[in-house]
Amino acid sequence: MNTSGLSLRERDARVIAEIGRLRFSPLSLVGGRGNRLIEEGGREVLDLSGSAGPAILGYGHPAIVEAVERSVRDMAGASLLLYPNEPAVSLAEELLAITPGEGERRVWFGHSGSDANDCAVRVLQAATRRSRFISFIGSYHGNISGSMGISGHTAMTHTLPRPGVLLLPYPDPFRPRFSTDDVLALLDYQFETTCPPDQVAAIFIEPLMSDGGLIVPPPGFLFGLQERCRRHGIKIVVDEVKVGLGRSGLMHCFQHEGLTPDLVVFGKGLGGGLPLSAVVGPSEIMDHAPAFALLTTAGNPVATAAGGAVLKTIASENLAARSALTGKLFADGLRALGAKYEMIGDVRGRGLAVGVDLVADRPTRNPVPATTTAKIIYRGYQLGAAFTYVGLKANVLEFMPPLTLSEDEAAEGVAIVGQSIEDVLAGKVSDKDVASFMMW
Repeated sequence: MNTSGLSLRERDARVIAEIGRLRFSPLSLVGGRGNRLIEEGGREVLDLSGSAGPAILGYGHPAIVEAVERSVRDMAGASLLLYPNEPAVSLAEELLAITPGEGERRVWFGHSGSDANDCAVRVLQAATRRSRFISFIGSYHGNISGSMGISGHTAMTHTLPRPGVLLLPYPDPFRPRFSTDDVLALLDYQFETTCPPDQVAAIFIEPLMSDGGLIVPPPGFLFGLQERCRRHGIKIVVDEVKVGLGRSGLMHCFQHEGLTPDLVVFGKGLGGGLPLSAVVGPSEIMDHAPAFALLTTAGNPVATAAGGAVLKTIASENLAARSALTGKLFADGLRALGAKYEMIGDVRGRGLAVGVDLVADRPTRNPVPATTTAKIIYRGYQLGAAFTYVGLKANVLEFMPPLTLSEDEAAEGVAIVGQSIEDVLAGKVSDKDVASFMMW
């Protein structure tokens, strides 16, 4: 194939399957350094999305570089399937040490949050002999059959939910269509009628609903769910894939809500940019049957060495506390923009997981059109920052930068977001400019 004279974006369009692409801007990468991405041509762009979360330590962090180089040069096999390897076993030990839980527990390794949530669904059904699950409208747990089946995001309507799944509303304090009491009463009614609790294996909870719009649950909501599940013997699965490992300002986002999950799912940032996920859960579930959930290269020594470096760095550089501090500065800066731009309806999140809810007008809180959100992201790219959007109406700017983001970079990001809004309001970005970047 002759690719001479073509840009990286043009080459991407010719060879990468559309079903595996999600593009928010023309950004095309040839490298990365620190908290910046390097696009074709050499320009550096401030990364406010962490490549959708995995770049938890940015790019080229010395701890990850050293761990990966060491493990590649002296590879302890290429899999955890047939033989134990030192990096995988050590990482599993560390995950058990930092994740609250009682009794004998085990760790399963995969490649992404998608396969980890899929594994949790399969093994919970088999081990509990219950076939139903509870999840939430707006939730996103992955993009393979099992994890799609328990997701409730509007972007997933091309695939039907799993038979028997119960999708509940997730209370949104900014748009309080359903209160905590409303949702808990609905769950109680479902238990009394069409969803007998003894049929339910588990509930899947996002402690901060990320792709649904960076929604922070109302106080007491998740604890009320937990109380009901405990009463009926329903396992609690907390999906920390996007918001865990220090991002929220605590090591685990579920700690903000006082939850005591049965299973915890990790992904994205766990590998520091390498494909790695994990499920931590009780041995009576995780030891259900030998070879029940095998992936040939899962738990390989290179990815798990990177994971070990990530956990050590989060601890040694106190990144959870840093995320809380830098995240507050960043969110406060974005809130200050709200005094100038009526479009900013709400700024919310925890730590360095921040969402900006864009509204057409504040009294009604009606969301802006998706084209407006796309234009702000496009203009942000032109001005030197990468970020994305989420939400059931595609109206929430999402910021998931590396936890190594500096205070100066946070201020730079706020300035770029403000200028992007200003320029979009001034008509500097056309519908045609963003026509190729409205895929979610």
